[in-house]
Amino acid sequence: MRHTLPELPYQYDSFEPYIDEETMIIHHLKHHNGYIEKLNMAIENYPELKEKTTEELLSNLDAVPEEIRTAVRNNGGGHLNHSFFWELLKKDTTPSGKILAEINLTFESFDNFKEKFLKSAISVFGSGWTWLVLNDGTLEITNTSGHDNPIMEGKTPLMVIDMWEHAYYLKFQNEKSEYVTSFFNVINWEKVNENFMEAK
Repeated sequence: MRHTLPELPYQYDSFEPYIDEETMIIHHLKHHNGYIEKLNMAIENYPELKEKTTEELLSNLDAVPEEIRTAVRNNGGGHLNHSFFWELLKKDTTPSGKILAEINLTFESFDNFKEKFLKSAISVFGSGWTWLVLNDGTLEITNTSGHDNPIMEGKTPLMVIDMWEHAYYLKFQNEKSEYVTSFFNVINWEKVNENFMEAK
């Protein structure tokens, strides 16, 4: 099984003015596709690994031969994280359902959650991701470096923002907080709620 670039269910300009079209094109066609090509190259000579999903590869990295483990971790993670990220983008949805109730319970209010998420995201040093996860039944905001995924720590991802510079630098340059604030205008809360319900 070769890993392939997922088609996006929207146009590259769908999230203007919050995420610009040029960034979306480069992000999807260049960066994400690049990780997929390198992942396929890494596992080319390992038929048993070709049968595994990216989730299976990353959840059990010790089973990946040491000589390609770093390549699988970095590029498999890049593929998995971006595939998850694309599904979380949609304009004009608002927090609702069970996930909103759980956010209010855990963080006392949605505004508190948003503030904590923002602070966590702008604290990412270098390249990484900021996640809302379910950890032993409890909501948690966590950061990962590089392309690591919370499943590597036994946590279930519900929502994520890409904090690599390629995700925002063309539009926002060094204004990371503006990027994160804009991101809250294009979160697909229906999908986040669905992820939460499946995880529970």
